[in-house]
Amino acid sequence: MIDPRAVIHPGAELGEGVEVGPFSIVGPHVRVGAGTTIGAHAVVDGWTTLGQGCRIFPFASVGGVPQDLKYRGEETHLEVGDRTIVREYATVNLGTVGGGGLTRVGSDCLLMAYTHVAHDCRLGNRVILANGATLAGHVTIGDWAAIGGLTAVHQFVRIGEHAYVGGCSAITMDVPPYCTASGNRAKLYGFNLVGLKRRGFTEEALKELRRAYRIIFRSKETLAQALDTVRGSPEYDRPEVRAFVEFIAASERGVTR
Repeated sequence: MIDPRAVIHPGAELGEGVEVGPFSIVGPHVRVGAGTTIGAHAVVDGWTTLGQGCRIFPFASVGGVPQDLKYRGEETHLEVGDRTIVREYATVNLGTVGGGGLTRVGSDCLLMAYTHVAHDCRLGNRVILANGATLAGHVTIGDWAAIGGLTAVHQFVRIGEHAYVGGCSAITMDVPPYCTASGNRAKLYGFNLVGLKRRGFTEEALKELRRAYRIIFRSKETLAQALDTVRGSPEYDRPEVRAFVEFIAASERGVTR
């Protein structure tokens, strides 16, 4: 159902079964997948593609121009996967030319009220941003990661898959996969064991991840030496350990510890 009070540009493309509530605005370059719902007073603008079965709640702003003073109206894009939920007053911005021209939010994500996803961010699948969490530009978040409410993430920071960040935190350095981080400035507090067990990680996998963690963050070796030690260990053959090690090795901002 398209409410007659909605403003939909003729150039917008709406899939089968799309619903648009009263006083919403859908811009000329927007493509909306089948079964998506756009609530009252929401704005979907820019070169934005929404997947199937998404829910955009009232007063959300999706596809707005970047909060970047260098932006001059260039054609840049936002892509949102299937079944992602964007709650009230959340904002998700287009990319910038300097950042690759694309902001991407994966499938089955939940962006709670008042969250902000800035230009050129990359969010994987099943990412959760709790109320008031804010991402600066160029942030990358892996699948299944969860960010607590009122947390701020510095630009260019990476947060690994299955990581959990506590509320009211300030994240200025990368958070490795599978870990829990919290505080201002954030520190690591071991692994996200509750989340990992819920997602089927075996006890053997958790045991080997703990060994790698102790070598990297608790030994007296330098970080480079510790990474090489883990690479030479039997644990490195496990995909989870390999992902953990190589994420840390690839860090450019430094790793939360």
